[in-house]
Amino acid sequence: MIPRILVFAGSVRTGAYSGKTADIAQRELAELGAEVTRISLADYPLPLMDEDLETEEGIPENAYKLARLIASHDGVLIATPEYNGSIPPLVKNTIDWVSRVSRDGGKPLKPYPGRVMAICSSSDGHFAGIRSANHLRAVLAHIGCEVIAPQCSVPNGADAFDEDGNFVEERPAKAMVNVCRTLIERAKLLSTRVEH
Repeated sequence: MIPRILVFAGSVRTGAYSGKTADIAQRELAELGAEVTRISLADYPLPLMDEDLETEEGIPENAYKLARLIASHDGVLIATPEYNGSIPPLVKNTIDWVSRVSRDGGKPLKPYPGRVMAICSSSDGHFAGIRSANHLRAVLAHIGCEVIAPQCSVPNGADAFDEDGNFVEERPAKAMVNVCRTLIERAKLLSTRVEH
């Protein structure tokens, strides 16, 4: 079985460290034999989560698109930045809207329960986005995802990448290999992929 892995960053800023981290993850997963889908959340804009809006207009189509994407993959890797010691609003809002999806065209669609997830984090400081990663881990576990233990946390983002987009230091490079290898193994073992 060739595992299908979805990869996205929690920032859409040009030059974002999380985007560079996601690029490295994409390459590493592909080298390890996964079929990788790399998306940008900029292509799936969503309003702020609002149950009144949901009641009036329904769940946004982009939430359905993301739910279908997640459900059609064996694993997901999220590369998150850290905003004020926690998860950026783009990531949390996306997770919250997709969590509202339970049916699609009359058929059950559960994008999160049992889905194997991996977390990478990055920041400009020496904490490497670890607080954001911990908060994201708690949220993903709460909605039923299988979050793997290894993670890759990248400190000092401005100096962490070379001109070719690779890690300068060996430590995050080794951590990324461990994350990707573990994600592939667990995704093969626990796949709940649904074709759409």
